[in-house]
Amino acid sequence: MNPNDWTDLLGYAAASLTTVSFIPQAWLSFRTGDVSGISVGMYSCFTVGVALWLAYGVALSAWPIVVANAITLVLALAILGMTLRGRRVRPPG
Repeated sequence: MNPNDWTDLLGYAAASLTTVSFIPQAWLSFRTGDVSGISVGMYSCFTVGVALWLAYGVALSAWPIVVANAITLVLALAILGMTLRGRRVRPPG
């Protein structure tokens, strides 16, 4: 196995775990519409950081970084948008 294969596998494992760990919070926020406990400052910094990680991954052509941060950025932007709007989205039903 090529050494780059191992580093890619390591990158994909790390990227998968960090992205998957973010999904429960995103799901809860989307399901309940409750973003009252989310800090706008923290989420703004987090979202910018994820965007920078995405740009870094693109610059390096590091696909584990690109894929994970693209998914996380979409979720983070949605939650940040809900937080900035300050509204509760009613769950369906």
